[in-house]
Amino acid sequence: MSNISFSFAPDFCFSKLFSTLILSLTASVSLVACGGAETKGANSDEVIVLRMSHFLPAPAAMNTDALEPWAKKIEEESKGRLKIVNFPGSTLSKADETYDAAVNGKVDIGMQLQGYSSGRFPLSQIAELPGMSNSAAQMSCIMQTLYDNGTISSEYEDSHVLALYGNGPGVLHSNKPIAKPEDMKGLRIRRPSAVAGDILESMGAAPVGIPANDIYTSLQRGVVDGLSLQWDAVPVFRVDELVKNHTNIPFYSSGFVLNMNKAKYDSLPDDLKKVLDDNSGMVFSKMVGEVISAMDVEALQAARDTGSNIIDIPDPLNNPAWSGPLKQGTQKYLDSISQTGVDADAIYKKVQEVSASCKV
Repeated sequence: MSNISFSFAPDFCFSKLFSTLILSLTASVSLVACGGAETKGANSDEVIVLRMSHFLPAPAAMNTDALEPWAKKIEEESKGRLKIVNFPGSTLSKADETYDAAVNGKVDIGMQLQGYSSGRFPLSQIAELPGMSNSAAQMSCIMQTLYDNGTISSEYEDSHVLALYGNGPGVLHSNKPIAKPEDMKGLRIRRPSAVAGDILESMGAAPVGIPANDIYTSLQRGVVDGLSLQWDAVPVFRVDELVKNHTNIPFYSSGFVLNMNKAKYDSLPDDLKKVLDDNSGMVFSKMVGEVISAMDVEALQAARDTGSNIIDIPDPLNNPAWSGPLKQGTQKYLDSISQTGVDADAIYKKVQEVSASCKV
């Protein structure tokens, strides 16, 4: 048998293998140090779940025709990496605490009326005053524009605002017909915000603060004699089952904010932030405004078709019977803001200018 030695070959192979491993490890470390985190953010298959909370019932058209399609669109555009889980009906946060729930991280995204947090968004609520808006599309444009141009943005610095939008005009629904302000004297009327409350009080009513989810039982038990509410919400909260008198008078409009926890938004990779950004702001506001405007028309027509008693007062600010109380309520609200040192009249004029530019 030959005495050929193989001692050289294993030593050579081991040396070559060791050198290859060192080079590979060095390359890997270099990749991480030179942008590995960014690469991971852009290419990660991890699914990021965002919990969205709001007070609307699950069957509400705003939920089924706006919020859910919006969440689905974001999931599709993120290729499944961003998933918004919808929690309607105040299941994660109370109706008047949802904005703060998003600020504090209890939820990731929240949707709330500014009017539910009394005194928290005084400048934003100037847009709710009589004569500012005649449709959800117009109110949504007004709210988002006021945020974008900086008029009201200071009120939301503790949160990442996805969008602001608004409802159609709030009108009156009552157990007895209301054709003039005197007909409201002594009536307990549910109000959604301080702005609407001031105006109702100026018309002789006794405003009562009740969450939207308690409207039906409050009417049923006689806690209130009527309420102020936009048309699209009438079937949502089953008001049409209990009330057959409707005064179709646009005397205020409600604003909404869709906000997100700041830290959660900041933690997202840039490409996922872009997906959210592309579907937020005026894009979201316009979409929602169109959905709600269509629902308002449908709900009003349904009330007419079922024979409800509808009293139309289309232009109350120029109606001799109604203009006085409405202007009185408006001035009362503006005076309350002026007392804090803010030039409420100047902001009121800005809102009027934006209202004119958003008219549809």
